[in-house]
Amino acid sequence: METYKHHVIELPKKVVVGEGILDNIPLYLEELGFKKKNIAVITGPTVYSKISSKVVDILIDSGYDVQYWIVDNASKDLADKVKAEVKKVKPKIIIGIGGGKSIDIAKYVASKTGKPFISIPTAASHDGITSPFASLKGFNRPTSIKAVTPTAIIADISVIANAPRRLLNSGVGDLIGKLVAVKDWRLAHRLKGEYYGEYSAQLALLSAKHVMKYHELIASGNPEGVRIVVEGLISSGVAMCIAGSSRPASGSEHLFSHALDILAPKPALHGEQVGIGTIMMLYLYGDPRWKKVRNVLQKIGAPVTARELGIPDEIIIKALTIAHTIRPRYTILGEKGLTWEAAEKLARATGVID
Repeated sequence: METYKHHVIELPKKVVVGEGILDNIPLYLEELGFKKKNIAVITGPTVYSKISSKVVDILIDSGYDVQYWIVDNASKDLADKVKAEVKKVKPKIIIGIGGGKSIDIAKYVASKTGKPFISIPTAASHDGITSPFASLKGFNRPTSIKAVTPTAIIADISVIANAPRRLLNSGVGDLIGKLVAVKDWRLAHRLKGEYYGEYSAQLALLSAKHVMKYHELIASGNPEGVRIVVEGLISSGVAMCIAGSSRPASGSEHLFSHALDILAPKPALHGEQVGIGTIMMLYLYGDPRWKKVRNVLQKIGAPVTARELGIPDEIIIKALTIAHTIRPRYTILGEKGLTWEAAEKLARATGVID
């Protein structure tokens, strides 16, 4: 019988999803045992003016001592700078409010300072809002760092529904990518003996299948559709917590997206790129669902071509040829990757390029 190194499963203690729930944040903190503690809030400039300033006022009015930091990127240099400043004020809790950048930095700072982290997403653009990994720039390539599992996730649907529609579509693309990520994980298990966890894999797949099933509701802009995406992203984050890695949520479709981040003059949203990567990687697997995925993304208004992404055809092809080098993770791309000819044929066969 095969034996594997153990991993510790850390799950969120509280997940609150609902409409108009930000006013209740002091109550949730008290239920978690954080009554009247010092708090560090990390957020972005636009989100601060629209949402975070109100959250800060609510916390202060409830007797919390609050310090806040406004960040405009997710670089390691900025993360380390914020970490040093946060350590000086000695907060008991770190709260990230916003989309990917501020939550990634908050997660990283919480990990480095050993403090509990609470995620308050204001957009449903990718599963980083709930995962234990932080994506930071400033390395040789896009890097996902094991940080800390959110102690709590507070997702206000009324806030998230008001975010630009493109962000929600990106979240759908990120979730659909799990169809490929799990296939890649199983492949690595069979060919390389890598640990594979069926439960976390099925949880990630459930998130993908759920948004596929209800894509018309999501496309309608109905708050219930927003909730479906948010809950899917939360489930995907939990799947990563259970697996002890990002394997159930990130495979060759993500490697392609990260390659675009390196190569493209102006990369698109992460989930948009993942969605197109999913179409092509399913085709590589000979999985006929690539057509259904393409159709779903089109119906919700997400891009399915290089032109719609705003990225030149040759960059798409180049990204496919280097994707396997992005990180040491075995996928359908293999260890040598795709040749230029194979990559171009793949992109044309799936309609990504003309």
